[in-house]
Amino acid sequence: MSVFNSSVLYPRFLLTGLSGLESTYGLISLPIFLVYAISIAGNITVLFIIRTEPSLHRPMYYFLSMLALTDLGLSTTTFPTMFSVFWFHAREVPFDACLVQMYFIHVFSITESAVLLTMAFDRVIAIREPLRYAAILTNGVIIGIGLAIAGRSLTLVFPASFLLKRLQYRAVNILSYPFCLHQDLIKTTVSSHRISSIYGLLVVICSMGLDSVLLLLSYLLILGTVLSIASKAERVKALNTCISHICAVLTFYTPMIGLSMIHRYGQNASPIVHVLMANVYLLVPPLMNPVVYSVKTKQIRGRILKKFKRQKV
Repeated sequence: MSVFNSSVLYPRFLLTGLSGLESTYGLISLPIFLVYAISIAGNITVLFIIRTEPSLHRPMYYFLSMLALTDLGLSTTTFPTMFSVFWFHAREVPFDACLVQMYFIHVFSITESAVLLTMAFDRVIAIREPLRYAAILTNGVIIGIGLAIAGRSLTLVFPASFLLKRLQYRAVNILSYPFCLHQDLIKTTVSSHRISSIYGLLVVICSMGLDSVLLLLSYLLILGTVLSIASKAERVKALNTCISHICAVLTFYTPMIGLSMIHRYGQNASPIVHVLMANVYLLVPPLMNPVVYSVKTKQIRGRILKKFKRQKV
């Protein structure tokens, strides 16, 4: 009985890197570190450029700042356990720490989905109502949107952590990834997790599921408006303002769908495939978003080049 109580009160959780490749972790950690370094430096650069350039103090760039802050949060949340596994082969993580990491990973993921949706609405207003754009998206409205996004994410995920805390676990629980995810923690329980599973599904439907539908509707509105423009040059110009955002949406949703498909249909797939897809889902968006916006957005690209030229002089 004492052993059972110990497993309930003080369960141990072991993270998993790339099974069978432990001897190459030192080499594998180098590109992972490079991804984190570029992600953090890139998002900080985007924030710095927007903060210091008055000409970029516009709704589109405020929403981009929200995206950069979200990506920074996602990177710093997964960084500690990722490197404890690949650099130090330290797999064990306390249960409460695992719950905290799981909470913030899902909070930032839901936040990123909401920010991408908001950026789509921003493009809808800019293309459909260009003369009223500044009047609609005032600073007060933008602050309200940001608070609503944060409030939704924090509120939706909290009950999931509370429900997991109430479940029973084995004395030693092996997770599938080098970080803690809700769907992974549920698999390790020895008590019924039906409520937790249902709630987790509802969270996904009410956040990313709803956001993806609204994103699609937003781009249908954009496409309809663009096609109604008589001038071909104006149509191309309008669509060009959406390219960076489309890339960001694809970068976020493609790995997420791939990971979901593997969880649903890839039971016979190698564990390495599962780990790689989860890493791509959490590492690629924070890496690619600042790169895409720096390359494709003329205003940001120009300001970055201007800053580098000043430093060389």
